[in-house]
Amino acid sequence: MKTFQKPLCARDEKIYLKKFQNGDLSAKDVLIEHNMRLVAHVVKKYQGVAEDQEDLISIGTIGLIKAVDTFDYNKSSKLASYAVRCIDNEILMFLRSRKKLNKEVSLYESIGTDKEGNEIHLMDVIEGDAEDTEEQYLQKEDVRKLYELIEQILTEQEYKVICMRYGLYGTEGLTQRAIAAQMGISRSYVSRIEKNAVIKLRNHFK
Repeated sequence: MKTFQKPLCARDEKIYLKKFQNGDLSAKDVLIEHNMRLVAHVVKKYQGVAEDQEDLISIGTIGLIKAVDTFDYNKSSKLASYAVRCIDNEILMFLRSRKKLNKEVSLYESIGTDKEGNEIHLMDVIEGDAEDTEEQYLQKEDVRKLYELIEQILTEQEYKVICMRYGLYGTEGLTQRAIAAQMGISRSYVSRIEKNAVIKLRNHFK
């Protein structure tokens, strides 16, 4: 992995952030170049995956660019902390989009457990309470994008099944069997519609 430039000191970083906020695009380039080490740091976590490390560096760099574009130094003094989350999020979304979707997928699939041993699901992460302003911003953006995609890319039938299945727009979530009864179709057909809809959402959720 190539050698990256050393990080800026806090004083210089704030100077370049102010310059960029005032429209100086060269300041943005400086901020990106001096924070590339963060991309390399995050990519190290994924050394066991099949993806080429240079590809992950490229994807992580997209996350870094987004971080610099959206960071508000008036609300937080740590660009690095914010950038690491953006980089990690970008890589995770890339890896998920590359998975072979050869099994039942669900927006409620387990992605780990919390401190008490309870399962955590994808939608818990997207809709969960944020601990700080930066995390809250990212989660709100994810929720906004998810609802946007649901309305834009799903067929009328897929839209109806997803809304009923996951209790969207203030409705109560239903089982596939209950949805099948309401729509007058088989439970297995509801399952196929749900699976196809989730695949669409996953592939576009980048």
